[in-house]
Amino acid sequence: MPTGERIDLTNQFLIAMPGMADETFGGTVVYLCEHNANGALGLVINKPIDITLRHLFEKVDLKLERAELAEQPVFFGGPVQTERGFVLHDKCAAGQSPYSSSLAIPGGLEMTTSKDVLEAMAEGAGPTRVLITLGYSGWQAGQLEDEIGRNGWLTVDADHRVIFDTPVEQRYGRALSLLGVDPRMLSPEAGHA
Repeated sequence: MPTGERIDLTNQFLIAMPGMADETFGGTVVYLCEHNANGALGLVINKPIDITLRHLFEKVDLKLERAELAEQPVFFGGPVQTERGFVLHDKCAAGQSPYSSSLAIPGGLEMTTSKDVLEAMAEGAGPTRVLITLGYSGWQAGQLEDEIGRNGWLTVDADHRVIFDTPVEQRYGRALSLLGVDPRMLSPEAGHA
């Protein structure tokens, strides 16, 4: 990428290249919630951990009243602030988010870090579709662009059905299919003209 050229990958998937040796990010799909001149913030959408939403709610002294969500897994969102929860969800119909700490993401999603979204869910309300992570993935200014330039990641416009409607074990392949790519055809080596 030429020096000074700014790209915005907000509302895109970062797909780890096959062969990425990094234990944290190998085989992952990251949904980018924010990407600007200061860096990037995203959530891994395909690494569930051994905690269900029911268990997470119990840990914060809430009872989850929505049976359809109770056994949904919590995900490893990334290696930063792993003790903190991040809720990726549909944008509220009213326009302005009712939650105290939400980031509106172009494309129709929000990422909320305040407990009030969990309280709304515990009461049977709140967002319909959610993905909850512990931790997030973060990059400093220019770091993500450098990793992409070194052939670490593929990028593609996000399809929210991959996040909310696709079984976890199929999310990596499904994200790659958005590019029309067969993972067996990818090389971990960068090509140079």
